[in-house]
Amino acid sequence: MPWRNTSDPYLIWISEIMLQQTRVDQALPYYERFTKRYPDAASLASSGLDEVLRLWEGLGYYSRARNMHKAAKQIVDEHDGSFPTDYQDVISLRGVGPYTAAAVMSIAFNYPAPVVDGNVMRVISRLYHIEDDIRLQSTRDRIEILAADLLDRARPGTFNQAVMELGATICTPRSPACHDCPLQNSCQAYHRNRTGDIPYKSPAKKRPHHHIAVGVIRDANNRMLISRRPENAMLGGLWEFPGGKQEPGESLRETVKRELNEELGVRVMVEKKPFEVIRHAYSHFTITLHAFFAELDGLSENPEARNGEPVKWVAPGELVRFAFPKANRKITEKLVSYRAK
Repeated sequence: MPWRNTSDPYLIWISEIMLQQTRVDQALPYYERFTKRYPDAASLASSGLDEVLRLWEGLGYYSRARNMHKAAKQIVDEHDGSFPTDYQDVISLRGVGPYTAAAVMSIAFNYPAPVVDGNVMRVISRLYHIEDDIRLQSTRDRIEILAADLLDRARPGTFNQAVMELGATICTPRSPACHDCPLQNSCQAYHRNRTGDIPYKSPAKKRPHHHIAVGVIRDANNRMLISRRPENAMLGGLWEFPGGKQEPGESLRETVKRELNEELGVRVMVEKKPFEVIRHAYSHFTITLHAFFAELDGLSENPEARNGEPVKWVAPGELVRFAFPKANRKITEKLVSYRAK
């Protein structure tokens, strides 16, 4: 992993942000593309958010990219473009919490702070036979105290990386390779044959499901209307086809008409059936996205977003230039394939 072969705090920071909620194999190509385009904070800060989000597209949890962009501007404005070396300055960066600050500071500057991610929590809970629910803050607090006690203060960066790697490669959630583990003799869960039960994580709440209907408005030149989501909203800064959640007792076509009127102040004619139906899962809910072709009714000539965000008429071939949420991107791919035919 390239971020394990550098002491550059900027590159370590990029990797740690990308690895939040993301597997290593998924993050790696994004890291390589991202750091090639933005090798330092100044290049990231000077880029437009649209370009940053386009490079990030598909990695999910887009607030990470927005916060990184803002943090890069902080580094340029407050630290002359050099990544800060003080813990309090690092944790003051947008989107940086105790975990990320500890990871960057310990790896880049040998700062004695323990890093506690999911892998570390698993290693320590098995090592000490902690049976309590790791969803509870009290359990997390206990593990952090134990991690701080174990920390090699002479080599905190190496220690933190070693424990994270141990959890990722040997002390895995299922079928851990205990026979290869250097902590086998000390591991209480192993000696009690409890590695399959520890750590304990209470069942997650059932995720709600929503039906979303969007309208692909086309004009006489086969251009399509897209709108940008507010930065402070979920998937903020990304472009989408306007629409929204179906309300009780409402048909999907009625949803499109209502949402486009509420969002853009237009009235539309909607085709009877969707041309694409997509199922997609987010962290806290799932959706079925129904995409309908639509046309302005002739009285609505200049759609404008009522939230003040920009809207654009774009040709099918231009859709690739804009960053879309994953479900919307599948719609753009369908539209481009229609054009190819």
